Amino acid sequence: MKRASQWILASAVMLGDPMAALADDTPVSKVIGSVSVTNDYIFRGLSQTNRKPAFQPGIEYDDAGGWYVGAWGSNVSWLSDVSTAEARVSSSLEIDGYAGYRGSFSADWAYDVGLYTYYYPGTYPAGFSRPYTTEAYASLTWKGIALKYSYGLTNLFGFADSKHSDYVDLSYNVEFTQGWTLNSHVGHQDVPNSPGYSYYDWRVGVTRAFASGYSIALGYYDTNAKRSAYTNPEGHYVGRATAILTLSKSF
Repeated sequence: MKRASQWILASAVMLGDPMAALADDTPVSKVIGSVSVTNDYIFRGLSQTNRKPAFQPGIEYDDAGGWYVGAWGSNVSWLSDVSTAEARVSSSLEIDGYAGYRGSFSADWAYDVGLYTYYYPGTYPAGFSRPYTTEAYASLTWKGIALKYSYGLTNLFGFADSKHSDYVDLSYNVEFTQGWTLNSHVGHQDVPNSPGYSYYDWRVGVTRAFASGYSIALGYYDTNAKRSAYTNPEGHYVGRATAILTLSKSF
């Protein structure tokens, strides 16, 4: 999914209770949520807020059978950043919705399939290609290694004639000591019929999780996106290398 934030699920074990382990393994339906603040909203390596902070709430319902549905939001500026006096775009909010199914083959292997849609409410000038995007996704995880494929069912974030785009995401997350997780990722975004706009992005970082449901993540993000393609009218290259600090609270 599109996120610099993470879902953090806390569990408690009742020592001495012979039913505790069984209870932990029994699927239950639940509602989980998170709120995050970050110094820059990075999506697939690109700044969505022109190097400015973002506030990002999310909520998800997980059914005991493996189905889930959720919503996530953030402030953004990338659409208004490309505005001109002649073609003014008024959109400063991203609202996402998603649904899918998660399961596992064994203790080490898991899978996830679903649909994800990105919506940007606002006003757009005549002839402007709307940025609304819907993707189908599937992922396969072995221990801490995850491979995810996202396929564009619509045009991709305002690129005209860009259906059938795809994004491949390979990540590795491992807890190297209690409460500390190493995060790494490399991805490739393909933008059909728009030469020069496809690119790779990568990230390395660390997350510290606390029993209270708080977490803090520090990451280094970079891309090989062409500067000529991804520099906004303010002269900011949105694919540049940058450090991101994110504070999250799960509930």
